Amino acid sequence: MSVRTHRAASPWLFLLPGLAVVAVFVLYPFLSTVQHAFTDARTLTPGVWVGLRNFEEMLHDPQFWTALRNSSLYVVVVVPCTVLLPLLIALLVEKPLKGVVFFRAAFYTPVVASVVVVALIWVWMLDDRGLLNSMLETVGAGPVSFLGDAWLVLLCAMALTVWKGLGYYMIIYLAALAQVPKELHEAAAVDGAGPFRRFTTVTVPAVRSTMVLVGALSSVAAFKVFSEVYLLAGPTGGPAGEDSTLVMLVQRSGTGLSGRVGYASALSLVIFCIALLLMLLVLRADRKEQTA
Repeated sequence: MSVRTHRAASPWLFLLPGLAVVAVFVLYPFLSTVQHAFTDARTLTPGVWVGLRNFEEMLHDPQFWTALRNSSLYVVVVVPCTVLLPLLIALLVEKPLKGVVFFRAAFYTPVVASVVVVALIWVWMLDDRGLLNSMLETVGAGPVSFLGDAWLVLLCAMALTVWKGLGYYMIIYLAALAQVPKELHEAAAVDGAGPFRRFTTVTVPAVRSTMVLVGALSSVAAFKVFSEVYLLAGPTGGPAGEDSTLVMLVQRSGTGLSGRVGYASALSLVIFCIALLLMLLVLRADRKEQTA
């Protein structure tokens, strides 16, 4: 082997272990899911080719439309909160004040905590005899069925998702804010701009690319939500399954000895396409704003 050939092959030798892991655990499962989406495969049977039958059944499945509605509402409510609130928190904790390290750690603690443990704590707080209802009773308000009403369960799950992600996105914003020149804020202050004006004219434009990144990440994560709703609403998806999400529907359809792997694979393919579309829409909107 010549020296030139050896130099050309060396990078691929270093990449080979990582490429092998991606091929086995990412590429192959994805291609297998695409293949099964057009079959009637079940857990114990390979199934036969049925074309678009799974997708046609999906269009007439009321559970699919309920899950799509809930997943879409999750994106509409959660994404704006996870884009704006961590930025405001990052602005508060970036200042070199006494004790600010404690608040940074406090905001980041839910990120490292297990979602199962956090959700169980929230269930204990939101239960009919939980901490929150006990506090409401002390002020004369009746108990609220947070975990018994379909819409309240969904809103509580959204609040849990936002609360748990605040610290993660706060760290991303802190890194972006550290790159903003202080001279811009000083010049705006000299021109008479107040804190809100400096936020809209200096801070937001400076971290706009980071906001797009956070929006893309949070939109995909919100659309694929599973653990929060599953733990608060239960395996059935709340009362009459009204709180089911698309990922929960995939889990219910494709698991068990009689699981419909083909139908669950079709649902997974739809989730992938919609999540990809969400990312493209966010990036396209940012590109239009930059060229405007």
